[in-house]
Amino acid sequence: MKRREFLRNAGLLAAGSVIAPELVAKESMGEMADIFNPETTEDGELNDLFVTKPLKADVNRVMTVAIVGAGSRGNTYARYAKKFPSVMKIVGAADINPVRLKKFAERYDLPADKCFNSADEFFTVPKFADIVVISTPDDVHYVPTMKALQAGYHVLLEKPMCQTEKECRDILAMTKKTGGLVAVCHVLRYAPYFMAMREAIKRGMIGDIVSVQHLEPIQYSHMAHSYVRGNWRSSKQTTPIILAKSCHDLDIIRYLVGKPCETIVADGSLYLFKKENAPEGAPLRCLDGCPHEKDCPYNAVDIYLKKRRHLQGLRTDFSRQMTDEEIMTAIKTGPYGRCVYHCDNDQPDHYVANMVFQDGITASFSMEAFTPSGGRRTRIMGTRGYIDGDGHQFTLTEFGSMKMKVWNKNVDEIPEYKDSGHGGGDHGVLRDLLEAVCWNDESRLTSTVAISVESHVMGFDAEKSRKNGKKMKVRV
Repeated sequence: MKRREFLRNAGLLAAGSVIAPELVAKESMGEMADIFNPETTEDGELNDLFVTKPLKADVNRVMTVAIVGAGSRGNTYARYAKKFPSVMKIVGAADINPVRLKKFAERYDLPADKCFNSADEFFTVPKFADIVVISTPDDVHYVPTMKALQAGYHVLLEKPMCQTEKECRDILAMTKKTGGLVAVCHVLRYAPYFMAMREAIKRGMIGDIVSVQHLEPIQYSHMAHSYVRGNWRSSKQTTPIILAKSCHDLDIIRYLVGKPCETIVADGSLYLFKKENAPEGAPLRCLDGCPHEKDCPYNAVDIYLKKRRHLQGLRTDFSRQMTDEEIMTAIKTGPYGRCVYHCDNDQPDHYVANMVFQDGITASFSMEAFTPSGGRRTRIMGTRGYIDGDGHQFTLTEFGSMKMKVWNKNVDEIPEYKDSGHGGGDHGVLRDLLEAVCWNDESRLTSTVAISVESHVMGFDAEKSRKNGKKMKVRV
């Protein structure tokens, strides 16, 4: 539509008494729609924007790694050694679960004197590996990480780093004192999808970045599993959900913007999962004769046994699938069989935050429990273009030409990326740390520990804002 025609139609809309408003609106909106419809779409045109980096680390020797916390995340990182045995070797492990530790030791052929029943026991012996992976629960990150750095190890630290801002800053200070490298598992930074998105921004393909919208849909049963029934249900025992679940997202916003955050304001609450919302007659456990069993979307039998979702939380042996009998036993006796309205949880099930970054760049974030599926959504507004992504592919629309370009590389088609987790990010961060340690070069990490601390501070300040109703200045 030409500018003159737009102004003419706008004037007619204002003078609706002359021509039927519905006719003018139909004509105007029909022509206006053309402005927002790209003229051409080029599938895959952006796929070469970021050439997927091999997951096999570029090192000159076999790097040795010990796993402290041999649960789901510890096993994910340890699998790298199975995939690339010429690059990495598992040489030790610690876990408080003896069954899990035994299975892990068998899988990686570990000697008895390199298997430990706790993190504390692990650090009673002299250093025997290049890197320690700290994949213990959130409240058992700080002490093992500090001990590892003091013992001369480099560290791959599962997110969130720690339970307090002070502890995060203590770890940063210890890296400066000891020279140890710490890579925090902000694995989205290492996923080709987000790396390509960041590269498009760096190349100026959408001009100057002005604002970001980012959504994390947790997915309804994941919320119930992890943050109502599960290990992260209590903000006091672990960390607030903005860090326990969404420190990935605060970090990826920081990564895309590429500048420090200056202020943050947040809100949110626990809407559904509390006892006053329990349906009439709902018992404490799903198997105690609940009258709402058939129509409750959070029914444990439906989620775990019928749909077989989120079983990693119920498993102790990660080398095989659970049987139906084992699942039912876990539901009958463990925390995952509790009614979601009768748990000791306090984590918000919806959360919003608005941020202002350096140079006035704004970002909004929304974490939502009540969605049918996961998959992050990201929109980036620039002065010359716009990016819209769904977690698997993104489109880039150029304002001048109105041409839409698409990034849709299927990372799973690359053999070494298959089953590497988080779109390649899980093994990508480990690859970069192996290289950084081997060559004593922190720049090989996409995110230094200092930047990771910064995005954690954003989370701690968001939680302060949510509780006190004030905008917080972010102290980097």
